Amino acid sequence: MPSRPHLRSSSASPKPTAQVPVPASRAVVDCAVYVEGRRLPGLRTFSHALSEVRSSGTGYVWVGLLSPDNRQMEGVAEAFGLHELVVEDAVQAHQRPKLEQYDDTLFLVLKTVKYLEHETLQVANEVVETGEIMVMCGPDFVITVRHGDHTGLAGVRKQLEARPEQLALGPSSVMHAVADHVVDTYVEVTSSIEHDVDAVEENIFSPGRRIEIEPVYLLKREVMELRRAVDPLDLALRRMTSSDNKLVPKEVRRYFRDVQDHHSSVNERIATYDEVLTSLIDAALAKVGIQQNTDMRKISAWVAIASVPTMVAGVYGMNFDNMPELHWRYGYYAVLLVLITSCVFLWRTFRRNNWL
Repeated sequence: MPSRPHLRSSSASPKPTAQVPVPASRAVVDCAVYVEGRRLPGLRTFSHALSEVRSSGTGYVWVGLLSPDNRQMEGVAEAFGLHELVVEDAVQAHQRPKLEQYDDTLFLVLKTVKYLEHETLQVANEVVETGEIMVMCGPDFVITVRHGDHTGLAGVRKQLEARPEQLALGPSSVMHAVADHVVDTYVEVTSSIEHDVDAVEENIFSPGRRIEIEPVYLLKREVMELRRAVDPLDLALRRMTSSDNKLVPKEVRRYFRDVQDHHSSVNERIATYDEVLTSLIDAALAKVGIQQNTDMRKISAWVAIASVPTMVAGVYGMNFDNMPELHWRYGYYAVLLVLITSCVFLWRTFRRNNWL
């Protein structure tokens, strides 16, 4: 009988499929060339746009990227000559707000925030959502990298294109516009959080209302997260407005001073909220302690009242034969009268002392 050929088992693990590299152009949201503050018509890839700018010697390129992966960012970095550390920071998207300089390129990291609408803090799990925007600014290009669903810059680009005199100041004007947009959202978020702080304060200091401490801790946590997103940007803005920064034109530095003023105002408001919430937590804990003491006094008063019939029932439950009052005709009624009188007396005493 001829032997059959060996059959391969169907349970053998399949070979891993190689991942197809996604081109860098898939991460590009918008790409345009600006000359004298005006956008040139036509669609271009970022490499063609950069070649056009450098061959003509005028204008600059603005490329907008959305959550690029490592390979996509490496393709952009190769075209624009970005440092490898910039690529790493732009992909990881877990950076603190900062400003770094690599030769003639500025790298600015901004934390974006969004206020999440909610009916009450009792049903909310989160109040502030964060994201990131990175801005890479060179002599003839500016690259914006966004991480997060709420960090769109289409409105910023549209507003800038309506003001060609500002775009004509160069790529750093785009960096200013992005920073100004982000700081403006800080102002909006802090204004919204102020209503939550007022609601918590009203709840704590309203007489006769039960205290729920969890919403206070939730708001405290969200304010701390907002502070971590906003506060470190102060150093970056100081460096941006410094006269030692030769990569930013003097006129753009003046615009950045206005952004710095708004940012300082936001920082002060957040610090105030943090201090107020700390005080509210102390007040809430004190009020909870008072409520617990009141409850314990009520419980103790009722226990004292209940102890009288309990003690009498324990005495007459011993079943001794030599207890004369057991054979008295009115003994049962006399004991009931003593119990009721004692309980009413104790109740009135505790009531008069505000224990009940």
